[in-house]
Amino acid sequence: MKKLDAFFSKLLDRISDYIAAHRGMPILFAVLLVVLNYVLRVIQVALPPGTQLGFVVSTDLLLHLGVLIGLLGVLLGDAL
Repeated sequence: MKKLDAFFSKLLDRISDYIAAHRGMPILFAVLLVVLNYVLRVIQVALPPGTQLGFVVSTDLLLHLGVLIGLLGVLLGDAL
């Protein structure tokens, strides 16, 4: 169990160091996800009626992930 704790501790340290050095990356990644969700929605509208692109488009998964990552990026960028 201590090995797993040490692994996650090192992983969190690496992630926080990366975010501290690149504060805008999570926000840019979030914007990319939101734009990609919009593009997939436009493609779905262009397809014949009744055609589904899948779970990602029907639930707006990329949109929700983008907003969540963007908010966390803002909070972490300000905190560090």
